[in-house]
Amino acid sequence: MLTALLYGLGTALPLLVGVAVGTRWRLPKPVLAAMMAFGSGTMIAAVSQELFAPAFDQAGEVIAGCALFAGAAVFVVGTRLIENKLGRAAIGWALLLGTVLDGVPENLALGVSLNEGAGLVLLVAIATGNVPEAMSGVELMRRQHGYSPSRTFALWAATAAVLVAVTVLGDSLTNTVSHTTISAVQAFAGGATLAVLADSLMPEAYREGGWWVGMATAAGFFVAFAIG
Repeated sequence: MLTALLYGLGTALPLLVGVAVGTRWRLPKPVLAAMMAFGSGTMIAAVSQELFAPAFDQAGEVIAGCALFAGAAVFVVGTRLIENKLGRAAIGWALLLGTVLDGVPENLALGVSLNEGAGLVLLVAIATGNVPEAMSGVELMRRQHGYSPSRTFALWAATAAVLVAVTVLGDSLTNTVSHTTISAVQAFAGGATLAVLADSLMPEAYREGGWWVGMATAAGFFVAFAIG
């Protein structure tokens, strides 16, 4: 349980760092764009290596594929509902929603994978992606919706606490759930993550940074892949 708690904190603390920075300073757009792109690259590697590949190998293409599309669909539908209510100013809330929808199954999968001696790539990818995701989400929520720093920090801090608890829960459930269920959770997390990247994080990185962010994305992918 201690290991799971430390891994959970390893994903939550970078999230809070991003929130703290986003509530106090506004980073130059190229810097924030590079961070978002780098985090996107690490998450692409994590989805392929730590989430979908083991799910596909264990559960097969039908279960893994259905769970993958289910994860993507939940995020897409949730984001659409937010957009219908908030319009084009929904990106900040979409990033918070993405942190929850991909973070919960990701951290659950992270906790489950600890007993198998895996999880390092996923930890690095989640931690790296959480910083720019939180920073950009916080800035947009404050700028577009007028949220106070304290209210904004409270929302994201609650999310961070949930992610830590889910990691510990995943570790405790390792011996009580089937391998197929674990695979479904992993694939669901992969689908939600891909939807977040395609819908929110990568488009925002391109808008803020321009054509060169592709290099930062490749760098993030290479680092995470090399660690794995």
